[in-house]
Amino acid sequence: MPLAGATLLAYGLFQVVMDLRGGEQRRMRDRLSGAKSIDREQKARESLLRKTAAQMQGNFLESLVSKLHLVKKLQSVLDQADIPWSASKVLVNLAGATVVIVLVMAFLQVNPLLILLVAVAIFSLPILYMIWQRKRRIRKLVEQLPEVFDLMCQALKAGHSLASAIQLISQQMPDPVAGEFARVFQEQNLGLTVENALLNMTKRVDQMDVRFFVTAVLIQRQTGGDLAEVLEKIGKVIRDRIQLFGVVRALTAEGRLSGWVLLLLPVLVFFGMMVVNPDYAAELTDTDYGRKMLGTAIGMDLMGMAMIKKIVTIKV
Repeated sequence: MPLAGATLLAYGLFQVVMDLRGGEQRRMRDRLSGAKSIDREQKARESLLRKTAAQMQGNFLESLVSKLHLVKKLQSVLDQADIPWSASKVLVNLAGATVVIVLVMAFLQVNPLLILLVAVAIFSLPILYMIWQRKRRIRKLVEQLPEVFDLMCQALKAGHSLASAIQLISQQMPDPVAGEFARVFQEQNLGLTVENALLNMTKRVDQMDVRFFVTAVLIQRQTGGDLAEVLEKIGKVIRDRIQLFGVVRALTAEGRLSGWVLLLLPVLVFFGMMVVNPDYAAELTDTDYGRKMLGTAIGMDLMGMAMIKKIVTIKV
């Protein structure tokens, strides 16, 4: 038995090493062949054309909803999360699904409080997921910026033009930063100037570090100067900011965890009470005084979470 176990362990380690070597070889082949970069540029072009077509199409209800200010903010979230959906269509579909589920639950005579909770969950959870996906993608993109500036500096020093350096980033760097620069390259291929394409990227990403980069490029295009040296300095500043941001997140981790515990603990206790002792929990749901107390508790719970979030949020 020890011999068999040692043999299996050695075989498992051998497979892990071979898989890692195979992954490196596959990445090297993809980098040399440019297959991923071509696919990324094609996706960027299709995204631009699809967005233009979506703006020209749409039913009456979607065109009516698209005039709301909320739709513009949601569309910005979708663009930053790299989700190829229309904000007006998302809101219409979520509202329709919420209405259908509410009518079905009302027909089945479900508890009104449960209907309200389900309706809020159906409408808000997909939007919260989009916001979480946006934050996750933007954070990863900002962490990639120092490497982007290093690669762009090397390309500019080697004699490449700015457009060629942007294409090189879209080919050599991983997503999400490669997708954004591929879109910039495709926009200038479709007729926009490089300056306007970069300004569009600042609107999509909406990050101070990206605005630093675009401002430096615009100033250099108007007044001249060594763009590579400027990008080196910006890259160093961004590296220091990322390091400081990591320290701040580590120091505020306990406060953020406390906020989530204080937010979720009363909710879990309430639902646990509904399972363990429904008659006791019904005092909060079946009486007017109980519903007022429940609404006040929910409001105070959310207010406490907002205050904790305000305290632990430190801008770097």
